[in-house]
Amino acid sequence: MNSRRDFLQKFTFSAVGLPFMTLAGSQTLSVFDFDKAPYQGPVLRVAIMGLGSYGTRVAEAMQASTKAKLVGVISGTPSKVKAWQAKYNIPAKNCYNYENFDRIRNNPDIDAVYVITPNALHHDQVIRVAKAGKHAICEKPMGVNAKEGQEMVDACKQANVKLLVGYRMHFEPKTLEIIRMRKEGELGKIMFFQGLTGFKIGDPSQWRLNKELAGGGSMMDIGIYAVNGARYMVGEEPVWVTAQETKTDPEKFKEGVDETIQFQFGFPSGAVASCLSTYNMNFLDRFFLDGQEGYAELQPATGYGPIQGRTNKGELTQPHKTHQTVQMDEMAAIILEGKQPVVPVDGAEGVKDLKIIDAIYRAVKTGEKVALK
Repeated sequence: MNSRRDFLQKFTFSAVGLPFMTLAGSQTLSVFDFDKAPYQGPVLRVAIMGLGSYGTRVAEAMQASTKAKLVGVISGTPSKVKAWQAKYNIPAKNCYNYENFDRIRNNPDIDAVYVITPNALHHDQVIRVAKAGKHAICEKPMGVNAKEGQEMVDACKQANVKLLVGYRMHFEPKTLEIIRMRKEGELGKIMFFQGLTGFKIGDPSQWRLNKELAGGGSMMDIGIYAVNGARYMVGEEPVWVTAQETKTDPEKFKEGVDETIQFQFGFPSGAVASCLSTYNMNFLDRFFLDGQEGYAELQPATGYGPIQGRTNKGELTQPHKTHQTVQMDEMAAIILEGKQPVVPVDGAEGVKDLKIIDAIYRAVKTGEKVALK
């Protein structure tokens, strides 16, 4: 297993059938649906930056979106650009490379750029997108530290464009049902959260094991799911962090590239969390939330689907929907209509995770409890 993408894909359904689509104007898309009237509202026209495995997954999922449409690409690999042009009917004028994509400022056919490149590239690329006057969607983690994340938020604010982060689980139906139950008091006072995230990574030459590109190791890849999940499941921001690192293969996991980190949070209410992030253990994808009057469990909790869940009241039965399709429709509504999601997906949300990850690395290094402001 070579990457988080492979790990998450284990639980994925085959691609959904594509609906029939007709373009009814530069920003209006009509999609036939047996259950509801054709959508006639505004459409977010998106260019994808980074045409790797996850960029491909997003592009495929967007074919079923009603509110978002793939209209452009940005890549350093000409052969990929050519293949995507043919597959998705993308005009040459909407194709760019990493040197010239600032020219999108002069392209009225592109509203937003989805940055799906290695972590360490996000900061500069998002700021360039903002300076070009386009909305930015950035894969998580949005930067390699909180300082970078805040600079990205500031740049987008200054340019008066939106910055969203690819938190697809914030729109996942079973996840949202547990959040609803917690908010409405059905689980009682929350006492404990456990988040287990990990897989055994393959190819040692991949960018995820290169600190200069990844910014770390498992924590900057799969671990962020447990960090973020602890926050939205408990419904609070942690006030302290402790953490311990285990490294069994220093040749594969070089200095600055974490193999396994166990980390713990404390919350203002007294609730605690115990989490694990690893690149050296398979079959770890479980969230467990314990309250005084009930519990909720997701396993798998973050895979591409279907997510499986149960509570003290029984199995969760919300239907599976392709995560990236729902994410892009919801993000289009946020950008174009000002919709407020149940769980935020903006840049400020991304910075909160990065501050916690910074604290986790600090706790690992010092062996001390780190207070969070």
